Amino acid sequence: MTPSVLIVEDEIFVASDIARILEDAGYRVAAIAADRKEALEAGPKAQIALVDINLRDGSTGPQIALDLSREYGTKIVYVTANPTQIAPRAETAIGFIRKPFSDDAILTAVHHAAGEAAQPRSPDVTFFTAPGGSSNSLES
Repeated sequence: MTPSVLIVEDEIFVASDIARILEDAGYRVAAIAADRKEALEAGPKAQIALVDINLRDGSTGPQIALDLSREYGTKIVYVTANPTQIAPRAETAIGFIRKPFSDDAILTAVHHAAGEAAQPRSPDVTFFTAPGGSSNSLES
């Protein structure tokens, strides 16, 4: 079964672009959420969440990711221009994509979160090696 993906992003053009990338690859977008309330309402519908850090209700992305991880076991991929703001890191967080992103970066991260072979592979995705541990980028 193809996992569904929650997009937590307040910039509608960015969110729509991510949704297009995912849908073109055969994934189901569970919802697009622009703030904490919307993200937590959609949480039970998604196995994977792509989470921005700074949303329309502030820097709530890290807490949203924690809540999704703890309450639903959602795998988290942060999509942010500011990866240093990822704190605290959700237990199920697998890595981050730095904005601006490519189609390949989104697909590499989601394929990895879904347990699928990462094709195409993007060096623009940084995967965490362990909770609280260091990180590494995929090499092409």
